[in-house]
Amino acid sequence: MTFPITEHTVKTPRHTTGYLACGAEEGPLLIFCHGWPELSLSWRHQLPAFAALGFRCVAPDMRGYGRSSTYTRHGDFAQELIVQDMLELLGSLGRDRAVWIGHDWGSAVVWNLASHHPDKVLAVASLCVPYLPTGFTLQNLVALVDRKLYPADTFPAGQWDYQFFYEENFDRACTDFEANIRNVVKALFRKGDPARVGQPAPTAFVRKAGGRFGGGALPDLPRDGDVITEQDLEAYVAALTRNGFFGPGSWYMNHKTNGDYARRAAKAGRLDMPVLFLHGAYDTTCETMTSRLAEPMRRACAHLTEVVVKSGHWMAQERPAAVNAALARWLAVDLPDYWP
Repeated sequence: MTFPITEHTVKTPRHTTGYLACGAEEGPLLIFCHGWPELSLSWRHQLPAFAALGFRCVAPDMRGYGRSSTYTRHGDFAQELIVQDMLELLGSLGRDRAVWIGHDWGSAVVWNLASHHPDKVLAVASLCVPYLPTGFTLQNLVALVDRKLYPADTFPAGQWDYQFFYEENFDRACTDFEANIRNVVKALFRKGDPARVGQPAPTAFVRKAGGRFGGGALPDLPRDGDVITEQDLEAYVAALTRNGFFGPGSWYMNHKTNGDYARRAAKAGRLDMPVLFLHGAYDTTCETMTSRLAEPMRRACAHLTEVVVKSGHWMAQERPAAVNAALARWLAVDLPDYWP
């Protein structure tokens, strides 16, 4: 049976969240949280697949994106507030718990839900971004940089250099992205390249280059049809043109606040529920295959399953069949009672 993907909105006095839903309303609930600079649309390959298996699948536009509220202060994009958005969404669906699945910054959100609100999280899965129990902060990321690939004298911030560019040149970063949003989307949403593995990521050169793509508007690259269609491109461009990059960029501007939040996690951040982590074999920024980036997660998770997907960073869109297979296998094995 095929289910349509439908649009919905939940409004509370503090925030509005637009979301996509698919599947039988009474089905076991899966909530998919996207990252930068994406949309609920990023999960278009997962929603109908898991709806067909009997799940109720929901994918919100995260704070600052799409049909959800955006704000004008960096502090309005701290993790604790975004977690509250998701708890309100869960409540509006009439559910007490869900399986939460995240990618990129959406991973930080679902990890924070698991560590601060374990009663709301039956299980948690993440694509590309491993759990950092002490918080998703630059300090913690830089401490785990692979210094064989990124010598400290040449690459003090490793592949996380681009996040310092936000802190030091936020307005310029936004202006550069907004100069030609269509070209930004085409440049970002590209499949992983095995030939780039073992080389410094482009994100390691951003401050030296004067911007994420060297500053100014981007050149016009061909769209990568293995990751996004022309229709997907139009949807991303329309949403980012409407909302701009202030909100998406502001997720990077709350490291201290997010670190303070992490210190208040339940059980010192230890996760007891089933956890799935999908490594991107060709993801050179969130590089977890040879670096120590995934080590804190392994120490902090009691029931961890790890799967390697031969993809770059945009895993759910580049290799949907592999992602769906890994998620389905994990749900069937680790949560057999939750299977529809």
